[in-house]
Amino acid sequence: MRRDRWFVLSVIGAALMCLACLTPVAVLVLGAIGLGAWTGRLDLVLLPLLLGFVVLAVYRYRLMRGRAR
Repeated sequence: MRRDRWFVLSVIGAALMCLACLTPVAVLVLGAIGLGAWTGRLDLVLLPLLLGFVVLAVYRYRLMRGRAR
């Protein structure tokens, strides 16, 4: 099976989004760079990004599995 860059990107992106959703790292980073007011809106951005990365990972995985057969 050949390595698919989009699949790798989506898995890494989904892992980073999970990390950002589950820990206060995003709040600390945004506060440190002066964007602390955005912390109330993080769920509006992070959850759709997580969903998009998961959908992309599933789509590319199915595409790779179909091509391998």
